[in-house]
Amino acid sequence: MKPLEELTRPNIWNLKPYSSARDEYKGITASVFLDANENPYNAPTNRYPDPLQWDLKHELARIKKTQPENIFLGNGSDEAIDLVFRAFCEPGVDNVVAIDPTYGMYQVCADVNNVEYRKVLLNNDFQFSADELIAATDNHTKLLFLCSPNNPTGNDLLRSEIEKIINGFEGLVILDEAYNDFSKAPSFIEELDKYPNLVILQTFSKAWASAGIRLGMAFASTDIINILNKIKYPYNVNQLTQQQGMEILHKYYEIERWVKTLIEERKTLMKDFAKLKVVEKVYPSDANFFLAKVTDASKIYNYLVGEGIIVRNRNNIALCGNCLRITVGTRVENNKLIETLKQFHML
Repeated sequence: MKPLEELTRPNIWNLKPYSSARDEYKGITASVFLDANENPYNAPTNRYPDPLQWDLKHELARIKKTQPENIFLGNGSDEAIDLVFRAFCEPGVDNVVAIDPTYGMYQVCADVNNVEYRKVLLNNDFQFSADELIAATDNHTKLLFLCSPNNPTGNDLLRSEIEKIINGFEGLVILDEAYNDFSKAPSFIEELDKYPNLVILQTFSKAWASAGIRLGMAFASTDIINILNKIKYPYNVNQLTQQQGMEILHKYYEIERWVKTLIEERKTLMKDFAKLKVVEKVYPSDANFFLAKVTDASKIYNYLVGEGIIVRNRNNIALCGNCLRITVGTRVENNKLIETLKQFHML
């Protein structure tokens, strides 16, 4: 890995961050707060939230078996994705490399930040070659994006190739583990201390069933986390989200039951889906969704919309011609999908 100072944009490395009132006073014993120009009425939402979300991070660190200082919390994991571009990529100069197909926000953030986005196509098994990704880099490649389990393909990437990338790339490796809770593969958080150039993304939106509160996580070295904290907006995670995040963390064992149920439903739904006459192939999945190749993705998608069932048409994505992405729902929802598609064949 190159020195972090060399990877960071010079203006960001030298930036003096904004210091909010709640940064300057961190105690909890005061009873009169006249420092932040807040309205004294309508407690508790009249007060600014903790800008670094320490209570939430301490509880999360206990569950994730890491340290609070190694956690960044943001407005969805999309905030962390955008921040790594802003912190490490010089617009119009630097570039990033990513697998293709994968989560679309990586390229959106690259385009917004005027950073060249280089795609390396997966093979027919939706796997990648570490050598091919590294071959696509040059001296201006700051970031390399991987998503495992990958979206929209649903499969875990080969751990040996991921490790080869982390060890062989001199920039930062951004590993998106949004769907890791549904996979048998252990999270790389367990090995974070071994890899100073690794940034791991996770989210409350999937296994934690909290997409509506917009709470994302990034795990990295304290030096990288400090840079992200330096450039984030002062109160990027609001008080209501912090409170709801804490509540869902206290439901940890219930979450585990939900995940177990969804994995069982995934197995059943994929088996039933493969029997449908409109389905040509169901791809293996380690996520809470799966990818399926059908006879006519656009026609079937529109038919399902007309029946009040919404799936994702991935027909225009690389390697996903005539593919639909199906999220695993409840047993009732899954059965409705299957029965509706059986009727399609009869039309």
